[in-house]
Amino acid sequence: MNKLVIATRGSALALWQANHIKALLEAEHPGLTVELLKIKTKGDKILDVPLAKVGGKGLFVKEIEEALLDGRAQLAVHSMKDVPTELPEGLEVGIIPEREASTDSLLSVKCDGLKGLPEGAVVGTSSLRRQSQLATLRPDLKIESLRGNLDTRVKKLLNGDFDAIVVATAGLNRLELTAPKMEVLGPPDFLPAVAQGALGIEYHKDNAEVLAMLTFLDHQETKHQVLAERGFLTGLDGGCQVPIAAWSVIDGDQIKLTGFVADVDGSRPIRMEAEGTVAEAWDIGMALAERVLQAGGKAILDEVYARESA
Repeated sequence: MNKLVIATRGSALALWQANHIKALLEAEHPGLTVELLKIKTKGDKILDVPLAKVGGKGLFVKEIEEALLDGRAQLAVHSMKDVPTELPEGLEVGIIPEREASTDSLLSVKCDGLKGLPEGAVVGTSSLRRQSQLATLRPDLKIESLRGNLDTRVKKLLNGDFDAIVVATAGLNRLELTAPKMEVLGPPDFLPAVAQGALGIEYHKDNAEVLAMLTFLDHQETKHQVLAERGFLTGLDGGCQVPIAAWSVIDGDQIKLTGFVADVDGSRPIRMEAEGTVAEAWDIGMALAERVLQAGGKAILDEVYARESA
């Protein structure tokens, strides 16, 4: 095989990610040509509604997966935090490259970090996870919906639409975006989305030739982290638009997973931990989810889903 097509969203960040994998593939396999197929997803088209209100899982992947299934592309590069835990028949996300930063960052033009924001400051984010944790740390803040591609969101901040915004650190690093004032929001006080900062490569599971060409990209430590965190998400039956967070740390062959569920106003946070061997990563996530559900997580998530679908 001397040509591969990568299906990708058309945002600056998605194109960076696809071009990053394209460059690695062409460097590893001399003579290989990799082309990009840009596709607009439902999540890209509906920009005037908060993501949680749009509803459904896979808002940023469904149309891309259709291109894999009908043969227009042989692989897709996703942000793993956007990928549903259930995939279409015949496809798999079996290659996980090394993770970028998993943290979030608070960007502002004038204010020094979260503590430096004035009372009642307007903070932009469309993530219920970020919203619930901000509400826990600073209940006085006014949270407003902020949609659009990452570079668009940063421009809205610089134009004065918000006192601050919260976005993923990995995207800022990849696109080399900055703001006058920046503060990393990370564990233990601020937990990331499941698999945040990790990429996933999706392909036909029966295409052994494509898989063989991709295996050099697979990063085992990142893969175990993603398995544990996605196991937690699967056990909660959650999508990427709910107030669920997970964070995993690996030490040798041991993995420690922290799981978090809260209501949107941050008033009922549930936070629990589990650990075991990396070989048990998925099962550790599933078991932790069950404990969180029994501790009140199920009632919280049921309320969030009912509210967002109303």
